[in-house]
Amino acid sequence: MKRRQFLRMAGGTTAAAVMMAVVKVGSGPAFGNNLAKDYTANDYGHKRQYMQSKFGRIAYLDEGRGDTVLLLHGFPLNNFQWRGVIPRLTGLRRCLAPDFMGLGYTEVAQGQSVAPLDQAEMLADFLDQLSIASVDLIANDSGGAVAQIFAVKYPDRVRSILFTNCDVEPDSPPPALEPVIEMARDGTYPDKWLVPWLNDKELARSKDGLGGLCYSKPGQPTDEAVDMYLSPLVRSAERKALTNAYTLGLTPNPLAGIEAELRKLKMPVRIVWGMADDIFAKESPDYLDGIMPNSKGIRRLKTAKLFFPEEYPEIVADEAVKLWRA
Repeated sequence: MKRRQFLRMAGGTTAAAVMMAVVKVGSGPAFGNNLAKDYTANDYGHKRQYMQSKFGRIAYLDEGRGDTVLLLHGFPLNNFQWRGVIPRLTGLRRCLAPDFMGLGYTEVAQGQSVAPLDQAEMLADFLDQLSIASVDLIANDSGGAVAQIFAVKYPDRVRSILFTNCDVEPDSPPPALEPVIEMARDGTYPDKWLVPWLNDKELARSKDGLGGLCYSKPGQPTDEAVDMYLSPLVRSAERKALTNAYTLGLTPNPLAGIEAELRKLKMPVRIVWGMADDIFAKESPDYLDGIMPNSKGIRRLKTAKLFFPEEYPEIVADEAVKLWRA
């Protein structure tokens, strides 16, 4: 399937057994809790906190203890994406997972921009209010663009970065996103795509839905995940407008000109990339590896797609801990 064929969202799913045959984690996990269970939506209802700031009322999870890892989710998801990663890392890190402005359960201040640069500023303020000086970053999708901006603006606040499939300067926004951007310009994206997916979970999981494009396991995303991700984005006209605004913030290229600054960064970086992703370019992991001075290399997951951190949290946790111990 060509990357521009976003409307059709063709592409099959791959059984978990095949996936794990390709990317075996190893004889023993490096992460903190091998028996950890993914958090549920009910868990999130109890664990979710809010921070009042000039940017709005920021929704977030704060779990674990020790040095802090900041987890940055994709679009149109929220911090529920990290429900499997967080419980696997809480024995080693304090895990902070905010919802970006315009997504999830964060309530955005009136008139506040939700573009990637403003998201990075929100994160800096968020950490300041928690008196956190530095963090490790784990990022996916548009969260990876925000991670790059944050690292360039605040290099002394970033100890390490684990990138999963995400924007890079030559591929931001990716051509596959053009139909979504056009709908957002018309103000119709939530009603044309998100509302039907929310109302018909099988459609959301079909080849023409979120599941067919972004997930490799059958049955993904789950009913619970669809509700958690999409319900807040379409609950009112104001939230639909913010969803469109988040989309439009991804264009023009928010990473234009950033390569020269990324080449100056010294923190260790690891790249884990799902190679069955038809949204972001397959050359992007090599690009990141080539420009980050302290890259620790690439792990390629042959059958994984864009949102694989949600499906294979043990791989993300394993790679994060290896990076921290390198």
